[in-house]
Amino acid sequence: MERRKFLKGAAIAGAASTLAAPALAQSKIEMVIVSSWPRDFPGLGLPAQRLAERIGELTDGRFDVQYFASGERVGGFDVFDEVASGNAQAYNSADYYWKGKHPGWAPFTAIPFGMTYTEIDAWMKYGGGQELWDELAAEFGLKNLACGNTGVQMGGWFNKEIESADDLKGLKMRIPGLGGDVMAKLGASPISVPGGQIYENLVSGAIDATEWVGPYNDYFMKFYEAAKFYYWPGMHEPGAQIAFGMNKSWWENLSKTDQKILEAACAEANAHTMAETNAFNGEYLNRLINDHGVQLREFNDDVYDAFGEAAAEVIEEAREFDDLSKKIYDAVLEKRAELGAWTELSDTAYVQKRNAVLNQ
Repeated sequence: MERRKFLKGAAIAGAASTLAAPALAQSKIEMVIVSSWPRDFPGLGLPAQRLAERIGELTDGRFDVQYFASGERVGGFDVFDEVASGNAQAYNSADYYWKGKHPGWAPFTAIPFGMTYTEIDAWMKYGGGQELWDELAAEFGLKNLACGNTGVQMGGWFNKEIESADDLKGLKMRIPGLGGDVMAKLGASPISVPGGQIYENLVSGAIDATEWVGPYNDYFMKFYEAAKFYYWPGMHEPGAQIAFGMNKSWWENLSKTDQKILEAACAEANAHTMAETNAFNGEYLNRLINDHGVQLREFNDDVYDAFGEAAAEVIEEAREFDDLSKKIYDAVLEKRAELGAWTELSDTAYVQKRNAVLNQ
């Protein structure tokens, strides 16, 4: 009797092992990630690489992740089509690059005079932002998640001082998104090139000015070798959200558990990228000024008023594109007013009063 029980148990265990083996063999999931950022680039490239590594760690290697920086597999601006077509599974980029495909993409990175990091994060998670992003992305065969933010950006690098809106006329400036459209309204010529090509264009004189991110990111681009005037604050990207865009069919074929793992990895990256930016911007601003002779300049009120008028026109034009664009922009403007009113009473008011007391 004992021998028969043993043999029966062994047979069941053997069958179970036979069934489990193919399941384990099939559990590997290929994931090619293409990026718009240069390899090993502080501020944007490194966080993108860390996210790719983190996905592998969280799945214990079950996700076979291959990461390609800008230009290694496709160009920085070609990642959208690479993923939408299914040639790659995901991209790490800024969705305002795709505003030519549909202007509704811009608010999911940033719009001029838009929301700060804390505001856009609140909108995405609790104000319907993610649902609108899903609706737009689905039309292009994508599923997108926030995976980083760079906060309020600097106004940019200029090879001359900007004392009035007239000084922008004829200026060739690298500035993508709706911020570029604002500059065009004011007579500048906006140019959009991937990050890895900005320096050579600035040094050669192909462009007169550029925006990128902020001191930490900009320091390593060495823009100070060609332009010494560093302006603040940037109106164009007050809380630039980085996107992890995935092929929608691929996403939908994942298990719920794997989807949750990717959501968790992106949420972690979103928080860490903003923390890293805040941690190093002050340090690298001091380096730019003290070590490289960069001259910090504030946009005056006349210039900022001109920015505001042009931005209102640009946003209204984007809003009128179609029903979905109107739906997205109406939601953004409503939340900007609601969240902005609280920011003014909380963060803005506190920081102003705190600094006034400390600087007495």
